[in-house]
Amino acid sequence: MSNRALLEVIALDVEDAIAAQAGGADRLELVTDMAADGLTPPRETFAAIRAAVDIPLRVMLRKTDGFAAGDVSVLLEAARELRSEGAQEFVLGFLNPDGSPDLVAVEAVVAELEGCRWTFHRAIDRAADRDQLRKTLADLPGLDTYLTAGSAAGVDEGLPVLLAEAARRGEPGYGARILVGGGLTLGHLPVLRAGGIDAFHIGGAARPSGWDGPVSATAVAEWRAALA
Repeated sequence: MSNRALLEVIALDVEDAIAAQAGGADRLELVTDMAADGLTPPRETFAAIRAAVDIPLRVMLRKTDGFAAGDVSVLLEAARELRSEGAQEFVLGFLNPDGSPDLVAVEAVVAELEGCRWTFHRAIDRAADRDQLRKTLADLPGLDTYLTAGSAAGVDEGLPVLLAEAARRGEPGYGARILVGGGLTLGHLPVLRAGGIDAFHIGGAARPSGWDGPVSATAVAEWRAALA
């Protein structure tokens, strides 16, 4: 079996997507409005990116800043529109004000996805009880990944949590893959890989000139080489 780790890169537009694929990204997370930490991109953006690259795309389903679901009907309509354009993989995650998973919203969106694979994003890092969240969501169809830094403050603080959760792989609630992102640096990779983690997510690290600049194929290639 291959030991190759997965590298996912945030893409905002076609230029980002082409550069990320050229640098060796295995998958893209498609979002818009990083000032709000990533919202659902327009269907036209998804369609243009889908036509430009041939690696898997996970599309964000999030319409408001923060981790409340907001108007679920708006999320469902976005999911329908994106699926009609050919989207097959998604990213989502909603919390109630008390930090518990908003199961009503999550289940409604997942039902609309009809078995599509999806990532529960960094809302897990703001959850009141990570273990309970994982066990609550464990049987939802299509859930195969948690995007997490282990802490709302980022990987530096969350490293012990990430390693502890990786060690529980196979236990109830711990079947989904850990995709590490959020303040991730190349320096974190050796200990994470040694802990059995094999999926990594970068955004700003792929953009040497910051979020106002495009993804750099060279920067992505540096990460791909480090993960080879």
